[in-house]
Amino acid sequence: MKFLKPILAILAGYVAIKFGIPYVGSLVHPGTWPVVPTSVLKMYMAFVTLGIVMAYTFDEEGYAGLIGPIEDIYSNPSKAIVRYVVVLLVGTFGAYITYEYVKPTFDAPIELRSVHPAPPSNAKMWGKTYQIQTIQNPYREDKENFAKNLEEGGIVYYKNCFFCHGDRMLGRGHYAVGFNPRPANFVDVGTIAQLTESFVFWRIGTGGPGLPSEGTPWLSAMPVWHNLISEEEAWKVILFLYDYTGHSPRVTTKVEH
Repeated sequence: MKFLKPILAILAGYVAIKFGIPYVGSLVHPGTWPVVPTSVLKMYMAFVTLGIVMAYTFDEEGYAGLIGPIEDIYSNPSKAIVRYVVVLLVGTFGAYITYEYVKPTFDAPIELRSVHPAPPSNAKMWGKTYQIQTIQNPYREDKENFAKNLEEGGIVYYKNCFFCHGDRMLGRGHYAVGFNPRPANFVDVGTIAQLTESFVFWRIGTGGPGLPSEGTPWLSAMPVWHNLISEEEAWKVILFLYDYTGHSPRVTTKVEH
């Protein structure tokens, strides 16, 4: 019976936080039913659980009453079946929690997010520091070798990028279904057609970890490519992206006053 008391107390705390607080909120603000965010619920349940366990194990009697049944199940040879059932239930519960945590979802987050966050003024990639607003694709104006550079950019894409972005750049590659957000659809006019080549260069180079805070909570799964491909390959694959999709990179012009 002593073993059940802390469990019931934890369940009571869960009900109070999950349903009690929203109910009180609905009384304060009629017509609404506030929702306790999952992250807040987890945090407070951790406090509740820790506090209850500490309270019930404060003295020897409480410790024995709480821990005793657990020790008995795991050390008593006559309770082998019970032990196996408990281990199976605990393992199943852990697997369920893990699955719920990692399974992909395509529901938009309730938090605001910038799809194309502003890049930093400079970024360190390939062992150098680049001024993002001013760098240019060195292969864009090389008309003599344009076809060759374009072909090499295609090779880079199909060796590294198409697994996520797809063979037709629609964001439907082999691994796309496992990501949230989905890989970018470069054919869509809302992606690279709206961006400068320097922006795309920065996104490729720094990947998901390079996103500023306004790029959360949907963090890009794109790798940090400056650790995996060369600077030349990055510029050439950018050439290929724009040529294949038929888009032109956005350009910035200086306005004279």
